[in-house]
Amino acid sequence: MHLLASQIAAATGGTLHGPDVRVDSASIDSRAAGPGQLFVPIVAARDGHDFIAAAVAAGATAYLTDRAPDPGLAATAVQVADTAVALADLGREARRQVPDRVVGVTGSVGKTSTKDLLAGVLETTYATAASEKSFNNELGLPLTLLGAPDDTEAVVLEMGARGVGHIQLLCEIASPTVGVLTRVEAVHLEMFGSLADVAQAKGELVESLPSDGLAVLNADHEVVAAMDARTQARVLTYGLAAGADVRAENVVLDDQLRAAFDLRTPWGSARVALGARGEHQVPNALAAAAAGGGMGVSVEAIAAGLSAARLSGLRMELTTTSAGVIVINDAYNANPTSMTAALSSLALLDARRRFAVLGTMAELGADGPAAHREIAEQAQALGVTVIAVDEPHYGDAVTHVADVAGAVAALGDLVEGDAVLVKGSRVAALERVAHALS
Repeated sequence: MHLLASQIAAATGGTLHGPDVRVDSASIDSRAAGPGQLFVPIVAARDGHDFIAAAVAAGATAYLTDRAPDPGLAATAVQVADTAVALADLGREARRQVPDRVVGVTGSVGKTSTKDLLAGVLETTYATAASEKSFNNELGLPLTLLGAPDDTEAVVLEMGARGVGHIQLLCEIASPTVGVLTRVEAVHLEMFGSLADVAQAKGELVESLPSDGLAVLNADHEVVAAMDARTQARVLTYGLAAGADVRAENVVLDDQLRAAFDLRTPWGSARVALGARGEHQVPNALAAAAAGGGMGVSVEAIAAGLSAARLSGLRMELTTTSAGVIVINDAYNANPTSMTAALSSLALLDARRRFAVLGTMAELGADGPAAHREIAEQAQALGVTVIAVDEPHYGDAVTHVADVAGAVAALGDLVEGDAVLVKGSRVAALERVAHALS
């Protein structure tokens, strides 16, 4: 969305210094700054103001600042009281330029994949913008809105939370007209405290919807289904349950773990062949189908969009090495629910031997040790050999190593027909194992 510097100053209550230039997007990373961009220095562990000069040197057309602008910099400045607050204000300003097809997607698991699948569905019918990667917080969400092209007809926004009230804040910026809820699970409990708090936070999305909006709820998940009482919007349900408005029948997986199923909707039926891997992607695809159908996408276009959609990186990426070893790189993040799904997918492969290189599942609070042991037990029951990287809580029945090099060494001489799953929370960065194997 293009904005003039004078509009930026007006929207943020700031003071304009320099020419009234036009910007087309924003960045909080000086390394990604370029012509036509507004650089927003965020004060966190490092002070983004220290990188304003680098952003301008990289071509940034304008920048925000909470202090006196540097007269030696060849870029327009807008002086504001707080750059993070100003970024949120700019997100609201950009939202006013988007038609009322703004979707918020949240849940404890599956929200990024659902966002990607829904973007694929909507792109068949509307000019669509969507959150990059997992840009799902109070910084990433307004950046997505600001980066949406001027001809955007629909926006898909992933919404994450670190506590109660966070999604409400994101909704105040984005004013979503459609809300999609995946699942509510006991993840990030170090920040939330309890499952009830997680549910309270996630439900803030449907509470924010207007009366002429749409809430898309998981019929297979009791906590989510019950959120129909928390919204004034129209409700569509999805899932494998017979009573769901949008459901899947006759689900099968191919040898690459890609699901195909018969899609049943209020608007008709179609056969869907997902490009995304893992049976656990079927509910995410149904959520995308429900939201897309509720927004006027035909069932034929829904099926085509789901088939063509591709997920963000490090999510069930399946490759086969030159030696014939299957590697599943699902290393973006991990919690007990997603770990169980990934192990189940690994077990479905026609493989000679199955290994799982697992890192920590972070932010589980007091439940963390028991959750890790349970995953190890699940793997053992499935015939999967676990190599735990720098995480002692998987217990004594697994092989423990200190780092990536140790994991690769512990795998030993892999041969054709072996399969390796690599998964852990982002802090573990276990994609390095997948890259080493590939």
